[in-house]
Amino acid sequence: MSKNRYIIPIFIPHEGCPNDCSFCNQKTIAGTSSQVNVEKIETIIQSYLKLYTNQQKQREIAFYGGSFTGLPMEVQKQYLTVAFNYKKKGLIDGIRLSTRPDYINEEILQQLKFYGVTIIELGVQSTNEEVLKMNKRGHSKDDVFKAVKSIRKYEFQLGLQMMIGLFGDTEQRIEQTAKDLISLRPDFVRIYPTLVIRDTALERYYYEGIFEPLGLEECVDICESLLVAFEGNHIKVIRLGLQSTEEIAYGKSIIAGPYHPALRELVESKMFSSRIEALLHTKESDEIKGCILTVYCHPRSASKVAGHKKCNKSYFLEKYQLAKFIVKTQENIDEKEVEIQITKVLK
Repeated sequence: MSKNRYIIPIFIPHEGCPNDCSFCNQKTIAGTSSQVNVEKIETIIQSYLKLYTNQQKQREIAFYGGSFTGLPMEVQKQYLTVAFNYKKKGLIDGIRLSTRPDYINEEILQQLKFYGVTIIELGVQSTNEEVLKMNKRGHSKDDVFKAVKSIRKYEFQLGLQMMIGLFGDTEQRIEQTAKDLISLRPDFVRIYPTLVIRDTALERYYYEGIFEPLGLEECVDICESLLVAFEGNHIKVIRLGLQSTEEIAYGKSIIAGPYHPALRELVESKMFSSRIEALLHTKESDEIKGCILTVYCHPRSASKVAGHKKCNKSYFLEKYQLAKFIVKTQENIDEKEVEIQITKVLK
């Protein structure tokens, strides 16, 4: 949940989605297999509004799970009417939904605008045609660009979702997808590493030996480069990895793949490690060995600089045979940057 926003999640698992993509078991990913209706939506909204009491935070109703705009128009209207009534009363500030690129057209967008939708997220996953076909996505790269153009015409906020390590994916294809998404200038993106989920085509491919998911270390390296690329182009990455649920865990729904409950922390730790390493590469090894390395960073970045479970501290102490690794904070340093100081130990 955003620090400035409350999300009221309404999951519509697999409703409206015409395809069973190779990686998808939406009932598992959404953490529920039950269907929704108008009465259930009302109950969910009211229960969350009782919990969300901070008047300084915005409240958003979010339709997650299946492809919302793949639902029959009348069903969309029924669901949106409930949400819009709360918006008209001033009880919520926005309505967001997720859908597929090939389920966007003028009639749909006009209805979404009329009923107060503020944010549309598109599940792009990849812009490589071969990867899209191999994973049975059922849409093309061209569908993505057409959908984005139409969404921008109606002035919705736009989010794009991409996956890494799909069946048939390569680092080059992932990089190109990221470049394509950056060119579309979304307001934010989500990045999901591909996991082998129970009861999916990918599970069969995995056991047949024709698909191997990314390892965690490789996944972190790729996500680091993507995070740097998106943030370097002033595009927020609002999620890295699937959110943990009772179902999303090894030994339950996950068969294989780079799942970690703190993936973003791992990635951001790696990003700061790379930046410290780059600064150290300008020094001679004799200047560093046995010294005290002090890393200065913004207060909000201190834990990331030290690393997940102090992994960066351990890494630099061992690799450079440091006497100490110290993290100090300064308000005037950018949150994504670091400065270093090397101090010789007097003997």
